[in-house]
Amino acid sequence: MTTRTLLELETPALLLEQGRMKSNIARMRNQLARLRVGFRPHVKTAKCIDAALAMSGGAPGPITVSTLREADYFAGHGFTDILYAVGITPNKMEHVAALLKRGVRLTVILDSAEAAQALAQSAARLPIPGPIQALIEIDCDGHRAGILPESADLLAVAQTLAAGGVVVAGVMTHAGASYECRGDSELQAMAEQERSRTVRAAERLRHAGHAAPVVSVGSTPTALFAQDLAGVTEVRAGVFVFFDLVMAGLGVCRVDDIAVSVLTTVIGHQRDKGWTIVDAGWMAMSRDRGTAAQPIDQGFGLVCDA
Repeated sequence: MTTRTLLELETPALLLEQGRMKSNIARMRNQLARLRVGFRPHVKTAKCIDAALAMSGGAPGPITVSTLREADYFAGHGFTDILYAVGITPNKMEHVAALLKRGVRLTVILDSAEAAQALAQSAARLPIPGPIQALIEIDCDGHRAGILPESADLLAVAQTLAAGGVVVAGVMTHAGASYECRGDSELQAMAEQERSRTVRAAERLRHAGHAAPVVSVGSTPTALFAQDLAGVTEVRAGVFVFFDLVMAGLGVCRVDDIAVSVLTTVIGHQRDKGWTIVDAGWMAMSRDRGTAAQPIDQGFGLVCDA
């Protein structure tokens, strides 16, 4: 391996501090081990086999992806237990079938009877080895997608899946509203809300005759601040591997825990305007302006010293 100094790297360049990354991973894995719950890390943050292996404990294990191309990539590196955590659509079913034929245990998600019916119809017309596994997405916080735990739609979706030969594998949720919490007590309360509402949805499914063995929750803030995960079978989280300024603004991590930075070079000045020009634009810095809603808006990032 060739060692180069920062001055020798062509910029812009991503810098990863492996020690911080490993410490972040250990923090998450120790937390979930303490709570005695399974881990299915979300690899969309890293999109890197080395980081995914570190997140999984050194060997391929259960993972979560946000695109089927990510599923292809990680399946090619030995990951065979994959949750595709975006609502499934008919135009992706041939891709799903191809992954299943490769021996990947791919689970899909949805949150409506219409999507359930479309999934069943697609599964019936494609040469798929074995039944499709599906999780029903639960709305635990009104933040984005999903079915409310007490809604009649929950049982209707499950019935549609079962009638179409699709396995009702359980329920999943993502507490996106955790990104609006401030302080330990609010994060702990959101974690309990995420847990209790998702477990309740699973209980309703089981009472209606569906096995629904999986109860999957996940966001970095709730995973790290949960005090009890009774009834939950697995946690999904991804941002924790590197952390970011959004997490630092919530109090989930310190700025010194952030494992990734961008190296850039000063290429000019506009002295009358007080501007410094660098060779990295908003794509290199990340288009994420998640701190805009926080008390301190960090813009596109903090300027670091050496």
